[in-house]
Amino acid sequence: GLRTQDRLLDTAEILRHKLGFRGYLHLKIMPGAERAQVERAMQLANRVSINLEAPNDRRLAILAPHKQFTAELLEPLKWVEQIRRTQPAYKGWNGRWPSSVTQFVAGGSGESDLELLTATDYLYRRLHLKRAYYSAFNPIEDTPLEDQAPTPPIREHRLYQASFLLRDYGFSLEDLPFDPSGQLPIQTDPKLAWARQNMTEAPVEINRADRQTLLRVPGIGLKGVDVILQARRQNKIRDLASLKKLGILAERASPYLLLDGRQPDYQPYLF
Repeated sequence: GLRTQDRLLDTAEILRHKLGFRGYLHLKIMPGAERAQVERAMQLANRVSINLEAPNDRRLAILAPHKQFTAELLEPLKWVEQIRRTQPAYKGWNGRWPSSVTQFVAGGSGESDLELLTATDYLYRRLHLKRAYYSAFNPIEDTPLEDQAPTPPIREHRLYQASFLLRDYGFSLEDLPFDPSGQLPIQTDPKLAWARQNMTEAPVEINRADRQTLLRVPGIGLKGVDVILQARRQNKIRDLASLKKLGILAERASPYLLLDGRQPDYQPYLF
């Protein structure tokens, strides 16, 4: 790991300082890298990544028995955040510290969605990761896990949706609709599943609800909520046609909204 990391750093040094490359550079931090190597990578890159692969020690032992979760993988991610927090940004490339990301294998070690998203939530809240990536497990011949079934791509998709709810939409881990075994629903996206449980009997008034409440309504995204807040300063939103003109998925949102005190007429959204 240390020698590979030095070679990566040497390559980045050549790109930046000999060849004058000023574009986007993403550097991997290898398992077992030393703090000084992590700091040097952060002075050269726009983004650094350390792939955790599994959500905790127990699961990593199944996927990669030779790797140590806390010492080799999680600790360098903590160093990245410590350096960003305690050292001046001018030391980073182009006067900015790089963002940090990680990747998990989904389904490789029998882990639940709850385990993966517990780790993701910690990384977003405590270590300010920019993004967690998920890769659906696929068995490879002549490896210890060659007989294990592949993970359906829809599971990877649901993990991404849930991770964005945690990162961008103000959802907590406790809000996510896990079943008793810690899995997300496969048939329904997690935001819609949450709304069906929590908003069906208590639709929100689109002309008065705050940003965080509107973000929980299916069919209203990050851009859509800003458009709604801007539009309602001029006029009350009274019908679905007005919502559609604002680019909102009106049929998807309508069961969970009041428009000027009235529930809109809608065709039930089935999917």
